[in-house]
Formats: sequence, structure tokens, C-alpha cells
Amino acid sequence: MNVAFLGLGAIGAPMAGHLAAPPFALTVWNRTRERALRFVETHRGARVADTAAEAVRGAEFVITCVPSSREVEALVDGELLDAIPAGALFIDCTSGDPATSRHLAERLAERGIGFVDAPVSGGVIGAEKGTLTVMVGGDAALLDRARPVLAAFGEKIVHCGAIGAGDALKAVNNALLAVHLWSTAEGLAVLERAGVRADIALDVINTSSGRSNASMNLFPERVLTRAFPRTFRLALLDKDVGIGADLARQQKVPAPILQLTAELFRMAHATLGEEADHVEAARIVEQWAAVTIGGPRPSADAPTGVSPNNELEQEL
Repeated sequence: MNVAFLGLGAIGAPMAGHLAAPPFALTVWNRTRERALRFVETHRGARVADTAAEAVRGAEFVITCVPSSREVEALVDGELLDAIPAGALFIDCTSGDPATSRHLAERLAERGIGFVDAPVSGGVIGAEKGTLTVMVGGDAALLDRARPVLAAFGEKIVHCGAIGAGDALKAVNNALLAVHLWSTAEGLAVLERAGVRADIALDVINTSSGRSNASMNLFPERVLTRAFPRTFRLALLDKDVGIGADLARQQKVPAPILQLTAELFRMAHATLGEEADHVEAARIVEQWAAVTIGGPRPSADAPTGVSPNNELEQEL
């Protein structure tokens, strides 16, 4: 099976690594060529294409894993539409937006090219282990055709519905991640100020009804330790939460918590910058509360750092 994989980022590279051996013949392309060259140094079964168009010529499956639907659309418009052979299947693993995926599917269908949106969840570790969850939107017959490719890096492959359904589910999933991150940070900041250590609080919360992945894994491993490893950029979570909030508006569903969370993460992204990890959003809550979650408790009259009201007024 001839596979072209476009986008060798933190998750894309290990995903592609599972396709770099028989029965797959893998061609890779990345906007930064040096990253693609490093990939083939450790995956001898793959070859590097000089251009995206070269990568997809002769491919039976074209996989994209780039930051947003904007980049996918730019690739299709710029190089891919005339280069992908008729009969190929385009698998977009980008965490994209449903409307753009539907538009791309229509354009590709005019050239006889199938399309499914197939965003993934499980992070870098899941990509490395090949245990990702893959959320697929599109025709069931196309999913059946794509399944051997998806199974190389995905352990749970779910048909979510029509084109765009995978994108929609991924956006809402990540919006809930953002809600849990922010609310856990607020709750722990309150408890720190009330004299309850964060490690003690989490010990109770994680055996009680308030637990979440944020409280059980992210805060103990990344916030309390002050490690904040950069595994998933805050900028990308900001984008995903925004898609979820837009989807709620499009569906005319009142979703005040999702809308507020989208605004909070947009502000956190603007404050902390493009390279910050998503868990670093907790730093904003710490600044507002004048505490370090898991760290020494300041005096009650300590300066409060960033003013939440002023920040929100500037960002909104």
C-alpha cells in the first residue's frame, strides 16, 4: 500500500513511523525539510519527497497531520489537487473544523478522490505506542478501506458519522479537556489559599466525584512537579476550543461554559505565547490567585499579578 504522509510534527512523526515498514510503502513530506530527513534516518523504510505534490503522486492513501484545516486547505489548493491520483483516499488526521472538511471533501470528490476526517486523541505517548483513538467522519465504506492504515497507529477507531463528525467530536473532547484544566486550576488555587495543600486535595479529589484526567494525571505529573513538559501546544488547544465553541453557535445550542472557556484559553494563548504547553494555562490562574499550586503559600496580602478583570476586558 503506497502511503503519503504530510506533516511530521510531535504527533505526526510517530504516527508515520508505524507506516514505515511493509505492507506499507511510505513517502513523507514536511514543510521543514530537515525534520523529514531526520525521520528517514531512523525509519529506513521511508523516503523523503522534495514537495508535497511529489509525495502524493502514485499514492493510494494521502494522510495529512498539520496544525489546522487552514494548512490542509492551503496544501490542497497549492499543490495536491492536481497531483493526487483519482481513486486515492485522503485521510485528514488534523484536528480540523467540520465545515472546511466538508468543503475539501466536495472538491476532492470532483476529482474522484475519497475523503475522511480522522483526528486522533492520545497524545505523543499514544502516537508512539500506536494506541491512539481515531475519530472518523465520512462514508463507512471509505472507513473500511482506510482501516488497515488507521490501525497501524490507532487502537480504537470509531465511525462518528458523516464528514466533519470526527472533527466535531475531537473539538468538543478538547473543549472538555480545557474546561477540566481551568476548573481544576481554580479549585486547587482556592484550596491553596484556604490552607489545603494541592497534593492532599488531589489525593481526595481523585478518589471522589470531582476527578478528571486533569486532576488524575496532568496536575500531579506536570503542575505540582513544575515540570510543564511541552507535549501539546496551548495554541492548538485554543484553536480546538474555538472550533467547539463555534460549533455550539452554529448548532444554536446555548453553551456558556464552552464559550467562556474559549475566551479564557484565547487570553491564555495571547499571554503565554505560541510555544507554551496547554497545561501552562494553569499559570494564569496561579497569577490571578497569587499562589503556586503545589508550592509554598504566599501571605494573604501578596500581590495578585495579572488582573483577571483587566486581562479579560483587554482580550474580549
